[in-house]
Amino acid sequence: MTAEVKVEEKQVESEVVIASAVVPPVEETTVKAVVEDEVKAVEEVDGSETKVVEKISSFKEESDFFSDLKDSEKKALSDLKTKLEEAIVENTLFRKKKETPVKVVEKKKEVEEKAEDEKKSEAEESPKEEAKTDAVVTEEAKAETTEDVVQKESPKEEVKTEADVVDTKEEVKAEIAEEEKKTEEAVVTKEADVVDTKEEVKAEIAEEEKKSEEAVVTKEATVEQEEEDEIVDNDIELWGVPLLPSKGAEGTDVILLKFLRARDFKVNDAFEMLKKTLKWRKEQKINSVLGRDFGEDLASAAYMNGLDRESRPVCYNVYSVFGNEELYQATFGSEQTRENLLKWRFQLMEKGTQKLDLKPGGVTSLLQIHDLKNCPGPLKKELWVAIKNAIVALQDNYPELVSRNVFINVPFWFYAVSTLLSPFLTQRTKSKFVVPRPANVTETLLKYIPAEEIPVQYGGFKRDDDTEFSKEAVSEVVVKPGSSETIEIPATETEGTLVWDVAVLGWEVNYKEEFVPADEGAYTIIVQKVKKIGSNEGPVRNSFKNSESGKIVLTVDNVSSKKKKRVLYRYRTKTESSC
Repeated sequence: MTAEVKVEEKQVESEVVIASAVVPPVEETTVKAVVEDEVKAVEEVDGSETKVVEKISSFKEESDFFSDLKDSEKKALSDLKTKLEEAIVENTLFRKKKETPVKVVEKKKEVEEKAEDEKKSEAEESPKEEAKTDAVVTEEAKAETTEDVVQKESPKEEVKTEADVVDTKEEVKAEIAEEEKKTEEAVVTKEADVVDTKEEVKAEIAEEEKKSEEAVVTKEATVEQEEEDEIVDNDIELWGVPLLPSKGAEGTDVILLKFLRARDFKVNDAFEMLKKTLKWRKEQKINSVLGRDFGEDLASAAYMNGLDRESRPVCYNVYSVFGNEELYQATFGSEQTRENLLKWRFQLMEKGTQKLDLKPGGVTSLLQIHDLKNCPGPLKKELWVAIKNAIVALQDNYPELVSRNVFINVPFWFYAVSTLLSPFLTQRTKSKFVVPRPANVTETLLKYIPAEEIPVQYGGFKRDDDTEFSKEAVSEVVVKPGSSETIEIPATETEGTLVWDVAVLGWEVNYKEEFVPADEGAYTIIVQKVKKIGSNEGPVRNSFKNSESGKIVLTVDNVSSKKKKRVLYRYRTKTESSC
């Protein structure tokens, strides 16, 4: 019996995408379900033919061909190339232009002029202030004296003697003399205060002049040092691509477009980002990181494995390894070990860029898979600080070198952590985050990676050091609810070995394997008796050595399920000549 594949109806696949809500002015990350409708046309065939798994469209990156750019993008690229050419040729890529010290000197002149204005203003205001003070004090003294006299000379009912009048006059004269003395002392004190104030102003101005001169000398010395230390070679490269536009390297446009896209085609911002990246690489000694040996402990934490549907290298990041307390302390126990972790991560990224073909139409980015199964939680602060630092460093210094970040097997607390990380990420970076539901991990990975390139632990057929398969095509059969389908593998040779891989997305089906001889009178041989396969089961690999011609029949029974099942399979016939 032959497997018949009929036209599949509209298929809905759900995934959770982390994207920031556009709510100004604060950027917030929201987790929303994005339902994608994908229509796959599968031919109805008869005989022994089955339909090969069709390629599902993945993230489409912008074109790097100059002719495909918008007019505004072409202008931005041309402007950036002109700016970069001038900076490299004139050796101003890492330093400010020479007029910077002149601007500082001009600032000094402005300080001097301001000081002169303050002196003049102070000189003009001092006499006025003194006169005003004298007038105020004299007026107050007179007022007080008059008030005392009036009070003392107020008419009363009783008659004063002449002696009393004389005594009163003497007292008034004494009081007036005392007040005049106090007035003179107040004026002298005010004049002394004014003199002191003038001296303080002069001292402050002198101090400012001294600081200004020191600032000018320091600034000029700094610029001279930068000119001496930051000489740029015309052969400067980034990821093996010459940056000097006049050299005409086809990869230069690809590199510059990555920085422009990371900064929304703002030329000055892209140029500053490029300069910072080059300076960061020099400070971190990135070119020497490739040759360092960080030991075997971190080898299983992140590694390159296989290619996606667009031939991009795939990098897997496995966080469960840090659940080992000994490894955790060895990795995050000190500032030095945390620094080594970042350097190791940069090394892995550099190895990934070496696999790229940085030219228009080439493979110019990676696909990142992050497996959070059994990952240490938010309480392991050192881990999440390191992750944040790594994400920010990769975002700022490896722009547009990652096409997607797919997070799988995420725990419930991941969404809270992603919200905390959100302020450190650009909108473009967050738009590339994909988080599938736990039940849809394999199905989501299949959108980006072919089954033969997905590791077996994630539901694919790729095994380490696999000698059984090489480039055999993967086919697919859809089993409708309440029905069963069979897959036939022909055994045309009288002697040989048949090997096959089978995977049912979500499983929860009954499955069996049989060998049916071509001779109608021969008995059917049971290779694998019927068994119920649960949803957590991985792909099945089996083999059968036949002594006569016939066929292997694989039966997938979906009678008890209300959902259709996708069955992926491949096979190979091994003969003595092919072994």
